[in-house]
Amino acid sequence: MAREKKLLSRKDVESRIAEGQSLIIVEGEVLRVDSWLDKHPGGDTAIRHMIGRDATDEVNALHSAGTRQRMRNFAIGRIEGAWDNFVPPIQYGKFRTLKEIEEEEASMVDDCVVDSCSTGSTDSVSSVSCDDKPFDDFLLDPAVRRRRGQKFGGSEGSVTSLSSLSSNEFATETKPDHYSIDKQTYKELEKDRVIYPSTDVFTQREIARKYRDLEQKIKDEGLFQCNYWAYARECTRYILFISTSLILLHFGWYKLSACFLGAFWHQLTFTAHDSGHMGITHNFTVDTCIGIFIADFLGGLSLGWWKRNHNVHHIVTNSVDHDPDIQHIPFFAISHRFFNSIYSTYYKRTLPYDAVAKFFIPFQGYLYYPVLCFGRFNLYRLSWEHLIRGLGPKKGTAAWHRYLELFGLVVFWYWFGYALVYKSIEGGWNKFWFVMISHAITMPLHVQITLSHFAMSTSDLGPQESFAQKMLRTSMDVDCPEWLDFFHGGLQFQAIHHLYPQIPRHNLRRTQKLVMEFCKETKIPYAIYGFYDGNKEIIGRLAEIGKQARIFAECQNALASGEVEGH
Repeated sequence: MAREKKLLSRKDVESRIAEGQSLIIVEGEVLRVDSWLDKHPGGDTAIRHMIGRDATDEVNALHSAGTRQRMRNFAIGRIEGAWDNFVPPIQYGKFRTLKEIEEEEASMVDDCVVDSCSTGSTDSVSSVSCDDKPFDDFLLDPAVRRRRGQKFGGSEGSVTSLSSLSSNEFATETKPDHYSIDKQTYKELEKDRVIYPSTDVFTQREIARKYRDLEQKIKDEGLFQCNYWAYARECTRYILFISTSLILLHFGWYKLSACFLGAFWHQLTFTAHDSGHMGITHNFTVDTCIGIFIADFLGGLSLGWWKRNHNVHHIVTNSVDHDPDIQHIPFFAISHRFFNSIYSTYYKRTLPYDAVAKFFIPFQGYLYYPVLCFGRFNLYRLSWEHLIRGLGPKKGTAAWHRYLELFGLVVFWYWFGYALVYKSIEGGWNKFWFVMISHAITMPLHVQITLSHFAMSTSDLGPQESFAQKMLRTSMDVDCPEWLDFFHGGLQFQAIHHLYPQIPRHNLRRTQKLVMEFCKETKIPYAIYGFYDGNKEIIGRLAEIGKQARIFAECQNALASGEVEGH
């Protein structure tokens, strides 16, 4: 008979985190994952964003059944009932030791008795308890709420307990200066609060319950099962593109050859993406090896870098401070908050809004497509940086991937850089245009990746927002005819993919109907645009931020020259 795990209170969890332990909640169990941080194939940063939170949905979405079972070895206790999320330390959440909690509780109870329960006589103070005061009076008395450490969110007035001081309004003491809420940020936040369901704890728990019910429906319909015949067709297309490229190269049709090589890379990325999410065999080792062969050996890009980056993106999608997939300063800014030189918790450095950014951002709506033509070169840089610096896991089951990837990149640059470009193409300009054209052809891939997020919300609705609502609020789908699915490679279903990353891409269209029913039932807007309209949305968003950048620069210049009265 298994020994029952120790019941941990909210105070126990908070105080342990304050002492430096990394605790997450998964299916009612408290897992201490300190020893796994430097072994996690997806990097430690993704885990750190879950500390103090119920990570059940995130863990289930991104991990295989076998991995989830092995996670139970990290359990140190359990909780009772639903969990009220903390703001993780990496997101500037504030945590207190048990001693600090007890001292603050005692102090607040004393204040409550004296300030809220007194009837004007000494005898009444000692005889009347705070519990005798009607709860509605506490709702109407902001001073009492502040002293008792209660937080009321949304129009429903939901309450979190005293030990929830790490919630947003209590975490500001440890947040950097740029976290102060400006008028524009507040306006965007209020807009989301109107459009999306309330983030009160009861509404979000019901959404989470329905999200898990939807997952069971998807499993029952077999949509997590891979269609290997579909991948056979994909492989036929890959072989056709690379063969055509080599034949054209042989006859000296360099520019046309480069087009087919770029198309080969473009199509390969979709399968590498599937394997990185274990969407092919659902076996971590097998899918990782498939992904490394495609990404590193054939594409020159590190799958390990992608996993470390992409897992964080799936956890904190469209967070200005935390999501590396929207941190493209100095070339792009999708929020005015980048004007304040935000600190990236992923890159662990400030992303400066410097002279280069001030030059590019006002014109980013015009530069969007030209800059993305060079996107693949930046991915080479990030891949080499990841592997040379050893940013991936140094221990555990994924530690050996670094060496396989380094070998894969050497093989890539031998066959592409040396054998293909240097030895097989005559003339310096022919070499130059072959490289530039083959890389520019992959530009639609970068458009597809950014298209689904750049025009969506970047607001932070607080720690209680469910995983499902957050993914749908920050991702859009692209509507296209079924015969064009091969061109988009599943990336047109980003909202659905973010809800269930392990669904093979050939099943995403069938899953779409179920997700739309879920959205209708939960009243969460489902964002879907045609490819043309989606591009209009993203260009419009970039143009608007660019306009704000120009106004911001004009204001700064006016202040610097003393043209504004009083400054």
